[in-house]
Amino acid sequence: MRIAYFDCFSGVSGDMCLGALVAAGYPAERLIDLPRRIGLGGVRITVAPARRGPFAATRVEVAVEGAQPHRHLKHIADILAAAQIETDVRDRAGRVFRRLAEAEAEVHGQTVERVHFHEVGAADALVDVVGTVEGLKELGVERVFASPLRLGRGGVASEHGQIPVPAPATALLLRGAPVEIPALDFELVTPTGAALLSTLVEEWVAPPPFRLLQIGAGAGARDLREQANVLRVMLGETDSSLSRRRVAVLETAVDDENPQVLAALGPRLIAAGALDVMTIPSVMKKGRLGSWLVVIADPAHVEQLARLLLTETSTLGVRLRYEERFELERQAVRVETPFGPVALKIAAAPDGSDRAIPEFESVRAAAEKSGRPYREVAEAAIAAWRSGGNGGQ
Repeated sequence: MRIAYFDCFSGVSGDMCLGALVAAGYPAERLIDLPRRIGLGGVRITVAPARRGPFAATRVEVAVEGAQPHRHLKHIADILAAAQIETDVRDRAGRVFRRLAEAEAEVHGQTVERVHFHEVGAADALVDVVGTVEGLKELGVERVFASPLRLGRGGVASEHGQIPVPAPATALLLRGAPVEIPALDFELVTPTGAALLSTLVEEWVAPPPFRLLQIGAGAGARDLREQANVLRVMLGETDSSLSRRRVAVLETAVDDENPQVLAALGPRLIAAGALDVMTIPSVMKKGRLGSWLVVIADPAHVEQLARLLLTETSTLGVRLRYEERFELERQAVRVETPFGPVALKIAAAPDGSDRAIPEFESVRAAAEKSGRPYREVAEAAIAAWRSGGNGGQ
């Protein structure tokens, strides 16, 4: 499997993405021809070597001649529909622009349809977005990872006057992503760069072990005194076909809590975003019997879950650590059985086979309604799924 890792030690922008991908092997001729293929007249792309600090990098510049119209999301969609690009490139580029439009709409208190794109009538953004998506495809990239983003601070000029850094749309686009704010008065992450990575990146962590094949460095517009204004992309291959992601693990131990409280807390933790909740009997200090409570969650939900543990139990502290786990890809289906509908999870095993796991609450509801044993209902659900292939609802 081919993967890409964006090393964003100096932020990210659309032109830095293009430069990094060209340096990593995306044909410059293909990029230079992009304005013609997407129907943008008066737009010219230049690709040239550049130096940023100690780095030799590739600089991509998009020159726009004459006035460009204000383009809304509908106009962008029409341009993409008529463009000479592959279908999956068109679809992914469309998702990037929708994310950008949704962020701008929230900033300005408008609907997505009324928002217009500022970057020279979106000519720059069209090249940046379509070129980045196409570059990843041309390089065979199947999964994208990225480091935490360094945002910068201060202010930047816009058509609405001076606005703070990170720009309002950038901040909204990066909700849920890990960020840093270094003491650098410069816009390190642009809205287009934020829209690209927040749409394309699978996880903001180091990728699984891989064989490094190519490294590309894309130069930013300015040569900063404080640091090299460069975006690096690392391309490689991994032999693992397993899905892997970062999770948060919250733990606490209590020896003075009513077991009924802990039993009632599990469903509330799941509703608050926990992926799994485990209560383990343990022997604590002074030989007291207690409970060790372990919660596994998406990192975005850790504060809410920690607050719930600190509020609803007698604990005085919650430990937090981050780990990675391998996961099977899964989908939810519903099948009809003689005892009523039953939900299942279908997991794709590493050997290519599918595994059906009935949802217990669904099995219990059907069993109680029909008066049949749980095992009989579960076996009927699996048989119904097998007889229809993946043909659940």
